[in-house]
Amino acid sequence: MPSAMPDDVRAMLREPIFFHVATTNPDGSPQLSVVWADLDGDLIRFSTAEGRAKPRNLRRDPRIALSFTAPDNDYRNIVIYGRAIEIEQRGMGLIDHMARKYLGSDKYEWSQPGEVRVDIAMAVDRVSG
Repeated sequence: MPSAMPDDVRAMLREPIFFHVATTNPDGSPQLSVVWADLDGDLIRFSTAEGRAKPRNLRRDPRIALSFTAPDNDYRNIVIYGRAIEIEQRGMGLIDHMARKYLGSDKYEWSQPGEVRVDIAMAVDRVSG
């Protein structure tokens, strides 16, 4: 089965650009935040912390949208629609990977005492833009 993601979008997902993730709050309103993300095969992965809206919303309703502006064209907005297929506590591995990608640092240095990281894997259904 062919990938839902065009090759140019795959390439952009590997770049250290900022992504906007939208989930749905219990009252149906949108919840939107900026995340670091990366491509892992056909999955998009990002990290958040337990207690935040994203993992809570995605456990209840796995639908998710991710958007970003193409780095080479400020007028091209890409939106990726899909669903969270993994919402798991896996420690610091993914966020440390993101710190290397985005900051050139070996470790994510902004964790708060007692913070529990949650890794999200998004399966892509369709891409627009």
